[in-house]
Formats: sequence, structure tokens, C-alpha cells
Amino acid sequence: MRVVVDLSRCEGYAQCAFLAPDAFRMHGEEALMYDPGASNARRDQVLRAAAACPVQAILVDQLEGRDAPAEGSSS
Repeated sequence: MRVVVDLSRCEGYAQCAFLAPDAFRMHGEEALMYDPGASNARRDQVLRAAAACPVQAILVDQLEGRDAPAEGSSS
């Protein structure tokens, strides 16, 4: 799983840090630090944290099936 946070959009509400403290944490009062390669074991927490972000600054790319052919492609 890959996690990307648009830090220019993040406003430091810290909902993600409360819901997934192993993947997100606040550095000081406004700076968010996060694990871009969060473990799949934390998937549920990270997805809840992304959904709870008031400004939707968190993107979670679930890499399962990444090597599967794209839909509609002819192989």
C-alpha cells in the first residue's frame, strides 16, 4: 500500500494521527509526518484515517493486483 498526503492541502486537523498513529504523526502543531509505505497490516486504520480527513488530503493506493492486465486490454 502506498500513502501520499498533499501537504499543501493538509491543514493539520490531525484526525489521521488519532486514527492511525503508526502511519501518521504530527511534528509540532502543524507539520504532518507520515509513512508513505505503510504496512498492509495497518490498512484498515490508514483507510479510516484517509476517509476522516476533513480536506481529503490523503490518497491511499492499494497496490494489490498491480501486475494484473488493465481492464479491456487484449493480451
